[in-house]
Amino acid sequence: MATYLVTGINRGIGRALVEALLARGDTVIGTTRDGTAPISHPDLTVIGCDVTDTASVRAAAAQVDLPIDVLIHNAGVFGPRPQELESLAPDNFLDVLDVNMVGPWRVLQAFLPHLRRAGQAKVLMISSGMGRFSGASDGAPAYRASKAGLNKLVQSFAHDLARDGIAIIACHPGWVRTDMGGAGAQIEASESAAGLIGLADHLSLSGTGRFMDWTGHVRDW
Repeated sequence: MATYLVTGINRGIGRALVEALLARGDTVIGTTRDGTAPISHPDLTVIGCDVTDTASVRAAAAQVDLPIDVLIHNAGVFGPRPQELESLAPDNFLDVLDVNMVGPWRVLQAFLPHLRRAGQAKVLMISSGMGRFSGASDGAPAYRASKAGLNKLVQSFAHDLARDGIAIIACHPGWVRTDMGGAGAQIEASESAAGLIGLADHLSLSGTGRFMDWTGHVRDW
């Protein structure tokens, strides 16, 4: 069994990931902003981690002694609704970028020593099909730009991490029935989580730097 670090576990896909991993016997370190979660289990450790605060992220990493086999960075926000050219404040746009693009960078940087200790570790950055340049681009510019930026970081970090034997991919989790995805979304969080865990199970260096969806298909950027 592996040791997973999953960020943003208080609801939605993050919670579903933790429940599925614990059910199959993995050890999970989960993060929430305030260090509390609606899940309790002997194999789950919950720590506080504000991904917009570098000191908070580094303090969270300092609390973890175990090597990390798999990091799944799930924490993220959609941002203001609606997001339109005339109404979206630039500062609000920067807030979304801070959580969705810089936040994953902070977490990966802080926990990189733990990943190196594991040997052949894996990283899944939860992105979105809304960040694709080849897809539709109407609406939600802050969210789309933040995920497009995250995708580019994954491409770049893949080269750096390969030296340590660490594979990383960006993942589209599907249109999921969560607070963010809404009640009209296509799939349940448990289905998305199962697919994402399958991606982690089969990921190797030969597939690093890709953009994949929860079904295991490689997506274009």
